[in-house]
Amino acid sequence: MIGMVLAAGAGRRLRPYTDTLPKALVPVDGETTILDIALGNLAEVGLTDVVIVVGYCAGAVEERKAALERRYGVNLTLVHNDKAEEWNNAYSMWLAREHFSKGVLMVNGDTVHPVSVEKTLLANRGPDVLLAVDDVKTLADEEMKVILDGEGNLKTITKLMDPATANGEYIGATLIEPAAAEPLADALRAVWERDPDLYYEDGYQEHVNRGGRIGVAPIGDVAWVEVDNHDDLEKARRIAKGY
Repeated sequence: MIGMVLAAGAGRRLRPYTDTLPKALVPVDGETTILDIALGNLAEVGLTDVVIVVGYCAGAVEERKAALERRYGVNLTLVHNDKAEEWNNAYSMWLAREHFSKGVLMVNGDTVHPVSVEKTLLANRGPDVLLAVDDVKTLADEEMKVILDGEGNLKTITKLMDPATANGEYIGATLIEPAAAEPLADALRAVWERDPDLYYEDGYQEHVNRGGRIGVAPIGDVAWVEVDNHDDLEKARRIAKGY
């Protein structure tokens, strides 16, 4: 199994930090960036081969590649998304499809969370696709919310639902077993071909709609944040100092 980080996004709401850096390279604890935390977590659970999907300001990641490899004892492979500033992340994830067959623990490059999330996913392996879900947090409109079926598997995933009907929030970390490689890649392709502005989570929904099973693993009461704006960044800095 390998690690994967989706780090192609521009993060325009984090300007001026992202004028010259992708969101994943925004510092959250001194010189420690969101990408540093992601790579440190993956290395800690033994995933030392890591694919990073890059796009916006990809050169900044390329410049740090060797230093990151030395710091975390990882081997990094960069997958380039030349549509990162035009299309959404369903296409980004699909571009890395050739690596799915190795088994992947994928994390978003804009999420700050503790390594307990990776450990929870690995401890609950079973479904071909397994999502890390926060079922403790009080939800609002912006979150990527989930509804589960009667067996506790994913039924619906979208931001566009009444928070009161949701069973929790997907936090941007997924375990993909090799058996899911082809069907998930096909679902992602169907989504971005239908509308390149869709999220990879829409690919998960497509996979479920086609009869695929996606399980969920509750992460417990842990501090984490998706960094979309400056308020999120301040929260990320408070959280990161506690890791």
